[in-house]
Amino acid sequence: MKPILTLTALLALGAFPAFADEALEGRAFPATLEAQAVLPADTTLPAPADAPEHLRQAGKFTTPDRKRTVALGSVPGKDGLRATGYGLPLDGQAVQGFSGIRTMPDGTFWSLSDNGFGTKANSSDAALMLHKLRIDWEKGGVERQETIFLTDPDHVAPFPIVLEGAEKRYLTGADFDVESIQPTEDGFWIGEEFGPYLLHVDKTGKLLSVHETKIGDVTVRSPDNPTLNLPADPTKPLPAFNLKRSGGFEGMALSKDGTHLLALLEGPIFKDGAPEKTEDGRTALRIAEFDVKTGDWTGRSWLYPLSAGGAAIGDFNMLDEKTGLVIERDNGAGRAAQACQGEAKLDCFATPAKVKRVYKIALDDETVGKAVRKIGYIDLLDIKDPKGVASQGSKDGVYDMPFVTIENVDRLDETHIIVGNDNNFPFSAGRALDKADDNEFVKLEVGDFLKAE
Repeated sequence: MKPILTLTALLALGAFPAFADEALEGRAFPATLEAQAVLPADTTLPAPADAPEHLRQAGKFTTPDRKRTVALGSVPGKDGLRATGYGLPLDGQAVQGFSGIRTMPDGTFWSLSDNGFGTKANSSDAALMLHKLRIDWEKGGVERQETIFLTDPDHVAPFPIVLEGAEKRYLTGADFDVESIQPTEDGFWIGEEFGPYLLHVDKTGKLLSVHETKIGDVTVRSPDNPTLNLPADPTKPLPAFNLKRSGGFEGMALSKDGTHLLALLEGPIFKDGAPEKTEDGRTALRIAEFDVKTGDWTGRSWLYPLSAGGAAIGDFNMLDEKTGLVIERDNGAGRAAQACQGEAKLDCFATPAKVKRVYKIALDDETVGKAVRKIGYIDLLDIKDPKGVASQGSKDGVYDMPFVTIENVDRLDETHIIVGNDNNFPFSAGRALDKADDNEFVKLEVGDFLKAE
């Protein structure tokens, strides 16, 4: 008598690949482009009038050896080997790196620029900012209505900041790497990656509190955590950390009743040199619950399983009490049709985009400590554009988002969502081989996806 294989065994053997993918990842749903709005890549604004001279120009320390560079535009921005057409330093601050978005009742959006130029070491002159945006979907434009610069006048940060002795203690990209945002009645909650920490600021951007990350009994630390110190003696053990660099709170949702934050790590927690996994062996990221009223972690968490080609998440917002939207991506950029054949060259994409998705997930009390269920997804590399709505990015009736980082998603109404990229100015060039990516926001019709259960 032949043995009867269970579904789990069939999946492990790779049988029925299409069915296996749907069992783990949910259904693939169509998406149609209804509108696109673009903010040019090189959009800048001046530093605040009372800011120290250090913030007047940004990007002065972006050479490989981090030596000071003062000639504007003299350090070329590059995506691998390919020049992007722009250079550093900048006169002023870059309005770029949109990383997290929240739809407001009046139709505006709150977003934020992330830490600056990609690392703690090169971003000490990048001011941390929150932006209130209004998007004109008909004209395809993005208006920055307000910018709030983050400050620490009350010395709340538990470590010396870059502008520690300055009269106005503006926070910079060498202090925190801000990546996710949730507006509340008293200000904003922000998820960051260096700690990783949760930050609470008031409506003026003043830092109110800093919360280190604990998931159950585990304290989560990245290699950029300011409490870590290298030993003076190379024979001594190195400080312990359990999260990769840039693996912190890339996504952070707010519960529908406003009482809890659900903070989603971009990378997995490591134990004994191995990333955390689900029971069925998929690499998993933690969603940790934080009580806004008590200002502490509840100890409850869920696992977000990455897909076979997924490497990280980009944003997270709840739809209702039990379901939410998550962006999942790989580390590729550019269209597969323009992929390099062999070694990287100037006229091709070395690692083209393959996995850029928005998932709908379900999590509830019954699944605490377990994997969330992936209800379904839309493919951001295959969006219908039958009317040719896009001003850039469409070909043969299909619009795509082949950017390395796509870090903004939220619901607009019962049938539409907004999605936007983080353009990593002036480094990322995924739309074109030789031009830095603009900030693209799209309005997608995804009614069936949002109704899926």
